[in-house]
Amino acid sequence: MGSQGYGHIAERGGNDNKKKKKMAIIVVSSLILVAMVVGVTVGLLDHHTSGNTAATTSGDSRSGEIHSSMKAIKQICQPTDYKQACVDSLSSASGGNTTDPKELVKLAFKVAVDKVKEALEQSQVLKDAEKDPRASKALDNCKELMGYAIDDLKSSLNKFGEFNLNKLQQLIDDLKIWLSASVTYQDTCVDGFDNTTGPAGASMKKALIGASELTSNSLAIVNELSTVLGDLKLPFLNHRRLLETSNDFPSWVSDGRRQLLAAGVKPNVVVAKDGSGKFKTINEAIATIPKNSNKPYVIYVKGGVYKEMVMIDKSMWNVMLIGEGPEKTIITGNANFIDGIPTFKTATLAVVGEGFIGKNFGVQNTAGPQKHQAVALRVQSDKSVFYNCQFDGYQDTLYAHTHRQFYRDCTISGTIDFIFGDAAVVFQNCKIVVRKPMDNQQNIVTAQGRKDRHEPTAIIIHNCTVVADKEYYPVRNKIPTYLGRPWKEYSRTFYIQSQLGDLIRPEGWLPWMGDFGLNTCFYAEFNNRGPGAALTKRVKWRGVKTSIMNADHAKQFTTGVFIQGNQWIKATGVPYAPGLLPIH
Repeated sequence: MGSQGYGHIAERGGNDNKKKKKMAIIVVSSLILVAMVVGVTVGLLDHHTSGNTAATTSGDSRSGEIHSSMKAIKQICQPTDYKQACVDSLSSASGGNTTDPKELVKLAFKVAVDKVKEALEQSQVLKDAEKDPRASKALDNCKELMGYAIDDLKSSLNKFGEFNLNKLQQLIDDLKIWLSASVTYQDTCVDGFDNTTGPAGASMKKALIGASELTSNSLAIVNELSTVLGDLKLPFLNHRRLLETSNDFPSWVSDGRRQLLAAGVKPNVVVAKDGSGKFKTINEAIATIPKNSNKPYVIYVKGGVYKEMVMIDKSMWNVMLIGEGPEKTIITGNANFIDGIPTFKTATLAVVGEGFIGKNFGVQNTAGPQKHQAVALRVQSDKSVFYNCQFDGYQDTLYAHTHRQFYRDCTISGTIDFIFGDAAVVFQNCKIVVRKPMDNQQNIVTAQGRKDRHEPTAIIIHNCTVVADKEYYPVRNKIPTYLGRPWKEYSRTFYIQSQLGDLIRPEGWLPWMGDFGLNTCFYAEFNNRGPGAALTKRVKWRGVKTSIMNADHAKQFTTGVFIQGNQWIKATGVPYAPGLLPIH
């Protein structure tokens, strides 16, 4: 990415004026890109000449005191929330020997990886000395979560190292999602110590401070690049926008996958409780999945109730799990927090490996409302899709933990925070069923967990229906239901073009605790319908936007734009609406 490469491109222009013009655009765009990667805002770009002069003119007494490497580092760190940690870590890692912006960005990722590794080692040290069973399990979770955090940071480092100008927007989209996931995994580690005794929780939180700050800084640097790119509207980004509106499969879909989608699904293995398949349990079938394969692996599960906890781990890519129907093929479990299991580990079905497709099955957690946190489905799979599925539980039914997720024509039932997590997730044409909680409880549909203001995450409820189930319906006016509450400081949730029943309280949103997150959350509703959609009595928090959401703004949170769905959902064959529905 150095300037020598750009010079080589310029020399190939020849005498053809059109080619010269095209090459000039590439060169200028590339040079602008360098400035952006350094984290320079549009305003700073306008003053780049004076900045460069200050870095190289020895006659300037002030600039002469600032080493060029330190100046580049400070520019890189400009958009971060933890500037001193950014400057100190990059200065130490670079040894003051580089001003190459690409290398400095890579170093930002690398120092974050190193800090997370230190926290991982600390989790093992703490576990060896821990006597509280809950804290010990929380430390086990931290070990797993730190592994995920390191993987996403390394993916960011590797992807940035393969820098391709023609795929710049895709690169930025991926980096923001992966870095955001790394932030979330570290935060989930800390959350696991709620209600534990002993010093382990405080010690682990302290060990993670440096890692969290450096990961957040990496995300801020990439987010600044994304913001400036959007403002500049550089010509070489048009390819991606054209791709998103094309009717063809994206280029990354292999020929084999295209044939699979066109010809229908032929299973690799069949699971049947009655013995008519190759296996009688889903876990037996999962054991046959090849590791890190780019080819789809299809598991067909015949009708029946499968009492097992299932996990599609991070090495299981492109798995397709298909049942005979959400009320016929059912995976069920009852792990829960009250029985001593951390929320993160209560999931009946956990999906981590990227590119997962789920269709025509149901997942339950039958622990009941008295057992508190009890997850039916936990999803970390990037670019995962669920179609015609049903997820039933009470508190914390569906944990949309991280990465990009899409749910179409699904049913989700629960009571408290039953759609929660920090993924970039869209629920479209889904039925959201509110169940009857315990008498001393109240219902909250969503609890979005965006901790860092730079994260590109949110829960999007688009053209869904929110209704009361038959047992809750008679008491819906006595036991309140709210659209959501701010689990984390920058919680972000949008209800768009959805049907909201009369179970929704006029206030709409519920505080988490005191005034936490009320000014920094971002909750908005656009063009919803039904008796629960009236905005006149909504809470007056600064973070609740009752009038800011218009059609142009709402489009930014639709499937095609917010999770780049035209690039990957289309390839699954699952129906979806890329934008807003026609407004009548």
